Order: sequence, then C-alpha cells, then structure tokens
Amino acid sequence: MAVHYLTKEGYDKLLEEVNYLETERRPAISKQIAEARDKGDLSENAEYDAAKEAQGILEAKISRLKTLISNARLIDESQISTDSVQILNKVTIRNTKNNQKMAYTLVSESEADLKQGKIAIDTPVGQGLLGKKVGDIVDIKVPNGVLNVEIVDIAL
Repeated sequence: MAVHYLTKEGYDKLLEEVNYLETERRPAISKQIAEARDKGDLSENAEYDAAKEAQGILEAKISRLKTLISNARLIDESQISTDSVQILNKVTIRNTKNNQKMAYTLVSESEADLKQGKIAIDTPVGQGLLGKKVGDIVDIKVPNGVLNVEIVDIAL
C-alpha cells in the first residue's frame, strides 16, 4: 500500500475510530453472536448469521484502518508554503465560464469532506490544482466535461 499523508488531526481521528471499533463495537457484536448462539440451532439462525456478517465487516474495517495508520506519514504543517498549490493549502478558484468562485482545502483522501470544503488531492480537481500558482488557468477533466478555472488565491 502507498504512503498515506495525514494531518495530526486526521491521524488522531483514525486512532480514535479504531479505538472505538475495538473497545465498543467489537464487544457489542461478540455479545450479539453469543446471544444468538444461545438460542440453539445455528443452521437456521438468521440473528447469528447477521451478527457474524457484521463481525466480518467490522474486522475488515478495523484491518483497513490499521493498515492506513501504519502507512501514514504526518505532514509537517510548518513546511507548507503558498508559492504553489500543495496539500493543506486552501485554494480559491474562479470558474472562467460563469465567474463563480469556490474555495477548497486540499487534504488526504481519508480527511476529505466536501461539506467542509475539503477535497482529496487524488480527485480530478485536486490533481488538476496541484503545483499550480496564482494566476494560472487550468483545464480540469471532471466526469461531466472540462472545468476551466483560474487560481485566484493560495492560503494556509
């Protein structure tokens, strides 16, 4: 698996999630399995099957998160500049067709949250903006065509 760059906040969030899944969700599912097992015949026990399936999904999620954590590299936020677009920059862009301005913060995939204006650097928009400077005009291929934008501002 590739190196996964995270902010300290994003890294701590992953650790919290793994801790919650291991200390609260795992015991709860184990309890459901035990209760279903106590009801007798497992061959026709839908509760048991559902609990075992939930357990498998949970364990896969825990494993995926632990792999992400083990491959994580924390980003030194003091080394981030605004000379050109890079991870953790807040980039203000202007759509050249309708003059609409939008601002996005570029983050790792696991920290992306469009409602908060955080987009992953590995999305088409993120990739299209990386390395660009204020004043650059960029054509970004998106699922519904090509987005033509101007880089208006790069901030921390």
